Amino acid sequence: MADSPLTQKSKEFALEVIRVCKTLRASKCEGALIGQFLRSGTSIGANIREAIYAHSTPDFISKLQIALKECSESEYWIELLLESGYYSDTALLEQCVEVKRILISSINTAKARLEQSKPAAKEPSL
Repeated sequence: MADSPLTQKSKEFALEVIRVCKTLRASKCEGALIGQFLRSGTSIGANIREAIYAHSTPDFISKLQIALKECSESEYWIELLLESGYYSDTALLEQCVEVKRILISSINTAKARLEQSKPAAKEPSL
């Protein structure tokens, strides 16, 4: 998973978030908004990296779910930036949504594999 599309795209997204925040600071955007967006946008990839070294499949899923929450939060901040007029390039929102879709797919795949690996429930004997 180290070179998976998810790790690559989340890192590219984080780098773009950093660039956008730098531009926003120069344009005197609200500091609290920039800080929240920077934190959530860069933590997506960090949580995905943590998932690579998860102790178990449930731990792996948990880390990806945290990344998904951060991705959703980032999407919210981007929407605020766009709707407030501080930022106008919708490509960043599209990039965020793409990462979110891959995360959802990865979580669903991991959950399905976990369910398949569980032993079938035994019927009680009479």
